[in-house]
Amino acid sequence: MRSLRVLVTGGAGYIGSHTCRLLAEQGHVPVTYDNLTTGHRWAVRWGPFEEGDLADTLRLVRTLTHEKIDAVVHLAGSAYVGESMTDPAKYFRNNVLATANLLDAMNTVGVRTIVFSSTCSTYGTPATVPIGEDTPQCPINPYGESKLMVEKMLRWHGDAYGLKWTALRYFNAAGADPSGEIGEVHEPEPHLIPLAIQTGLGQREALAIFGDDYPTPDGTAIRDFVHVNDLADAHIRAIEFLAAGGRSQALNLATGRGHSVAAVVAAVERVSGRRILTVKAPRRAGDPPVLVADPGRAAALLGWRPRHSELDAMVESAVRWHASQAAARGERTAAGPLRAA
Repeated sequence: MRSLRVLVTGGAGYIGSHTCRLLAEQGHVPVTYDNLTTGHRWAVRWGPFEEGDLADTLRLVRTLTHEKIDAVVHLAGSAYVGESMTDPAKYFRNNVLATANLLDAMNTVGVRTIVFSSTCSTYGTPATVPIGEDTPQCPINPYGESKLMVEKMLRWHGDAYGLKWTALRYFNAAGADPSGEIGEVHEPEPHLIPLAIQTGLGQREALAIFGDDYPTPDGTAIRDFVHVNDLADAHIRAIEFLAAGGRSQALNLATGRGHSVAAVVAAVERVSGRRILTVKAPRRAGDPPVLVADPGRAAALLGWRPRHSELDAMVESAVRWHASQAAARGERTAAGPLRAA
């Protein structure tokens, strides 16, 4: 496979920075395109950087042309289920309209390959698990709805303009790069594992458990967690698959194993050596009780298999990252160093 120049929208973010790192390691050239609304300039360490917004079609066209882009990895957008329930307009603007601008720019300059960051939220509350790619898509929140709308846009652009695309339906991203150079930083932080770690570090008083009355063995919601480096690997495999003539389609990215919220909290306690104080809270609107995938199609077509699938290993990489960040800021954390620090 020849070296490809890949525009990574949202490349200054969590999954984006890990994807850029792996692209560079594998001989490709990542070009980050990010408005830094939620991304971080310090996370752009591999390849050129263009600070810009997806609403700026002219800048997109100029960047695609100047950087001689071969393919796009589209990670930019809004991604919080709870926020989407209270501000759906933001999600249709940032996820749907912004993607329409990107596709227009790509069509203008003749870039015909895109890998899109989709989500398991397009499935809504599935009737059965594990979830396969042919499971009916019935979103129950605007976030999932906006991602499903983009998937439909990709299909129609493929039919009309010859766009080659892959929609990667992530389940729950977790962990951090073992190098310690990059990891998860959100403000505010919405995700379970970093929230639990921050509680263990003494940065939060307690961790809210949203719902303990789900129809699951321990009453807490069950999710399929996949390491961020495995997600990054799947994006590169998808680009190379399309470049080799592979057909456009959607693929699940997951481990095929579910872990409850309570089990994840126990894993953070086990790995970090800290007790995590939890408090009960009502269920959040838009949260299904169980989301666990069948990742077999990605394995068969891309040769992709999660290499960091053990929950404790994912948690340990995240613990190391968050503890090192606290130490770099000179923060005093509760009860001495974490075990994994």
